[in-house]
Amino acid sequence: MSPVIRSEFRKLSTVRAPWLLLAAGPLIIVAGISGLAASGGHLRDPALQSRAFSHVGLTAIVTLMFGILAVAGEYRHGTITDTYLSFPGRRAVIVAKLAVYGLVGAAAGLVSSVTAIVVTAAWWASQGASFQLSTAETWRTLGGGLAANVAFAMIGVGLGAVIRNLAAAAAVALAWIALVEGIVGQLVGAGLARYLPFYASESLDRANLTAATGLLPQWGGGLVLLGYAVIFAGAGLLTTLNRDVT
Repeated sequence: MSPVIRSEFRKLSTVRAPWLLLAAGPLIIVAGISGLAASGGHLRDPALQSRAFSHVGLTAIVTLMFGILAVAGEYRHGTITDTYLSFPGRRAVIVAKLAVYGLVGAAAGLVSSVTAIVVTAAWWASQGASFQLSTAETWRTLGGGLAANVAFAMIGVGLGAVIRNLAAAAAVALAWIALVEGIVGQLVGAGLARYLPFYASESLDRANLTAATGLLPQWGGGLVLLGYAVIFAGAGLLTTLNRDVT
């Protein structure tokens, strides 16, 4: 393990805020699945179980905020200067953050997946419904949700490097998800809207919260979201290399 990657893991192990943020993921899973099951849905419908598992993808908003903390959080607390002095190669620092936060995003997605399985199984058992874990649909949904967590963690790292103000970066991300993408999607039409980040994530994690039609196939959504991760990572890297720390 390289020293810069070891340093990133050490930072994460000594700061509570990122872990408290990630803890929101399982809570979202519990609340979402419980609400779905308690709303009177027909639990014997296999599609409802898939909808329950799709909550894993919703936790990607948590890993997005987690990724933003990687760089913007260091600027906020004034530790970024020490980081660059310890490892003068800024490229290596950003690449290490992408790798470490992407890996932790995968771990967070895995925890959310396990939580979704346990909570869904408990609700289905309480209602005497059959719980199916071995179907391909189940694992596509869980795998897509995990992948979305990884992609958004990396997007967050890139966004935090481009917008160094922590509050501003978080506000931009939340505004885009809650408002801006929906407006842009209406302006460009369904044919192009499905290539926007949140629509692509809905294809990947199979959540389809917006009830949009004509979404990309799951593999297509994954490729588009990977493309966004690469774009944001590249933008964050170029910005870091060409801008003064202060």
